[in-house]
Amino acid sequence: MVEQSGFSSPTLRVCYDGIADMSSPTIAIVDYQAGNLRSVQKALERFGANAVVTSDPKTLERAHGIVFPGQGASDPSMCALRDRALIDPIRDYIKSDRPFMGVCLGLQLLLEVSDEGVEPGLGVIPGRVKHLPGGLKVPHMGWNDVQFRTGHPVLNGVPDGTHFYFVHSYFADPADESIVAGTTRYGVEFCSVAAKDNWIAFQFHPEKSGAIGLKLYQNFVELVGLGAMRD
Repeated sequence: MVEQSGFSSPTLRVCYDGIADMSSPTIAIVDYQAGNLRSVQKALERFGANAVVTSDPKTLERAHGIVFPGQGASDPSMCALRDRALIDPIRDYIKSDRPFMGVCLGLQLLLEVSDEGVEPGLGVIPGRVKHLPGGLKVPHMGWNDVQFRTGHPVLNGVPDGTHFYFVHSYFADPADESIVAGTTRYGVEFCSVAAKDNWIAFQFHPEKSGAIGLKLYQNFVELVGLGAMRD
């Protein structure tokens, strides 16, 4: 079991009027027409975040944290990001060392290429997105456990072997094993959590994973809050 280091932050005031003052750090949820974003927004608001669903590059640039969720296919999603001029802002934001969380397709699109299509990914993570092995029921849908390899502030208080809710047919295969923070087995052992420094991304859906999934959003809100106080 990987021990997660302690992490705490001040309580954040809820605000619903877009980019707020520093007492209410804003988390931008990237809107590129790839999934139900309201459930992610509600999860963040539950813990006091000013959660803004947006496809505006300038709003992303000003945000204190970003959540990059997604469901669907890689090619139309990358085309949607390009059409909205969001590719460079997402890359630049991750490079800025501010908190960033990817969810499901939001993990896969961080890689360079995908077996699902021909459009290049964001290229933040060297590696390839691969199809789950043949002979399995796909999509991989339902609860499965995650074995953690490394710690991260967003994983604080989440035990090794915790079950989360998955819905996917493809998986991320990073070239650098050191960023694989958690793995899950479904026909093959695959990367279900990737993390490095300021960013973390999950193959599963925390917002569909009950109280323990919400704990990940709580930790992310706290991480964003501390970063905003330092700015």
